[in-house]
Amino acid sequence: MQVSVAGNIGAGKTSLTELLSKHYKWQAHFEDVIDNPYLDDFYNHMERWSFNLQIYFLKSRFSQISQIKNSKKTIIQDRTIYEDAFIFAPNLHSMGLMNQRDFMNYLSLFELMESMVSPPDLLIYIRSSIPNLVSKIHKRGREYENSISIEYLSRLNERYEAWISTYDKGELLIIDVDDIDFVDNKEDLNKIIQAIDEKLLKIT
Repeated sequence: MQVSVAGNIGAGKTSLTELLSKHYKWQAHFEDVIDNPYLDDFYNHMERWSFNLQIYFLKSRFSQISQIKNSKKTIIQDRTIYEDAFIFAPNLHSMGLMNQRDFMNYLSLFELMESMVSPPDLLIYIRSSIPNLVSKIHKRGREYENSISIEYLSRLNERYEAWISTYDKGELLIIDVDDIDFVDNKEDLNKIIQAIDEKLLKIT
């Protein structure tokens, strides 16, 4: 079985993935942020490095999914291949930060990869307001994220909401994190786990 956690930058995907992995004894697959050779360059010069960054993420995500496909364990994945294709790349294209030729090349590669993989059995979407995202991003203090603008985050949030509103590839659980703290409050985490348990019953 495959469970995936989706959400904007700073929403808490990695933290929730870690906590759920520990609770359910699931094998966790995380987004390749630390070893990504393009992130620093991208945030300093988005137009120059947008295509390179998105191709790197696409390759990394496809590699993860290929491993998941061959695993007999239950896997929880931090971010999905769909977010790259339906949110981040189109957003860069619409902002004029990825040209039409690169964008079409990217989409054709994604469509080829998508035909070879299966969607997650359960998608957990973390919904967060912009002020909450900004607070979390500043709190974790990644240097390359200092230049992320509120406009950029807002555009991503709009695309996330549009994508989730039509998502039909499997079971979906939406968690609004503005008024909860699942990292430091066990009651909040337990409520999420209870909601996940209900979804898992439908799958199994």
